Amino acid sequence: KEAADLLVLHRDFAAAVERCEAGCDSLGPGPGPGHERCERFAEVKCSLCVVGIQALAEMNRWREVLSWVLQYYHAPEHLPPKVLELCILLYSKVREPQVMLEVGSSWLREQANRSLPEYGSLLELYLGHVLLPLGRFEGAEELVRGCDALDSEQQLALLGTICESRCRWTQREEKHSAAEEKQDPATETVLGALSQKLLTMLTLLRRALRSMSNHFYLLPYKKMLLATFLLYLVVVRLDPASPTSLPFIYKLVQLFRQAWAAVLSPIHRPPIRD
Repeated sequence: KEAADLLVLHRDFAAAVERCEAGCDSLGPGPGPGHERCERFAEVKCSLCVVGIQALAEMNRWREVLSWVLQYYHAPEHLPPKVLELCILLYSKVREPQVMLEVGSSWLREQANRSLPEYGSLLELYLGHVLLPLGRFEGAEELVRGCDALDSEQQLALLGTICESRCRWTQREEKHSAAEEKQDPATETVLGALSQKLLTMLTLLRRALRSMSNHFYLLPYKKMLLATFLLYLVVVRLDPASPTSLPFIYKLVQLFRQAWAAVLSPIHRPPIRD
């Protein structure tokens, strides 16, 4: 009662979990199988675990639920029906039904559990929230056909449910495959257009580079270097006013005219004044 008040009235989920743990620990191993308090002991322990599961789920600690419960029951087949039901619903809601795959199978295959009145509803819950969402149709049919606790009508009803779920699963797979097939040609078309544009751009770039390289090859590098060297001699080493430097200046002017004519075309060539 104290743990339930912390959960519902005070909304103190951490304190509720702590109270449930303290209560389960205080119960100890419990009375023996033939003890008159055995039923009451199991009921109190189950109630504490139910409150603990709800408190952990409220704190978004649903990943800890199964391990937290099994520390008090030690084996999946020993779980009370109410605890197993909450675990199946919880992990189905968070879209992690595979967590309960082995746990539910172990509980349903346990011979002692088949005599419980909740067995049929738990089997149907396990099929609808674990096996069928995971596409385990063969395992579901095997489980239903091998269950002695179900009569023929119940087995036929569950097998019909499995068949309907298999048909819906197949239709979804076919639609998904058809959508992928339609998407692939469109993707290939877009990629092909992009590849063609990229190839055209690379071709134009290659032609531009080739034209620039050809233009650079036509430049008279040797004459330009010679003109620069003569200019250096005239300005730095020679005296322009000296008569001995006149032949060098005349040669420099001739080389400059030839280089100017080679670099620029006659249309765009500016006039040269002496």
